[in-house]
Amino acid sequence: MRSRPSARIFILDSAGRILLFRFVHKNGALAGQEYWATPGGGVEHGETFEQAAIRELEEETGIVVQNIGAQVGRREFVLQLNDGEHVMADERFFLVALEDTPSLSRDGWTALETEVMAEHKWWSHDELADTSATVWPKNLPAMVNAATAAVAE
Repeated sequence: MRSRPSARIFILDSAGRILLFRFVHKNGALAGQEYWATPGGGVEHGETFEQAAIRELEEETGIVVQNIGAQVGRREFVLQLNDGEHVMADERFFLVALEDTPSLSRDGWTALETEVMAEHKWWSHDELADTSATVWPKNLPAMVNAATAAVAE
């Protein structure tokens, strides 16, 4: 099984809400699945996780940063891709704290992102705790709390 390194971003607005995208798969091996997840994506050849996080942040949201900071989380698990392939996902998480709630841009989206990313929402901690929707990773509130505590130190 091949490894799939990826960078994911916890984006927090000034109110402490986290940005998540709703993924809706209508075709392929994941057809019928729907969930909310953080922005991010695969590390390209020759890229570091930090470089991938900066690129993915701009491509998926239009938010531009020069520095992403240190990794604040990591998880590894078997992931099924839309084409049916199973890979060992190696996700590294980064934190971006914003001074406001920006307008987002879809200008950098790929064809697949346009197809499966149905909407976005800024989630409060309480909304995450109370939702019946599927949110990945399942321990997202705990991961964000740990990340913000680590950055504050």
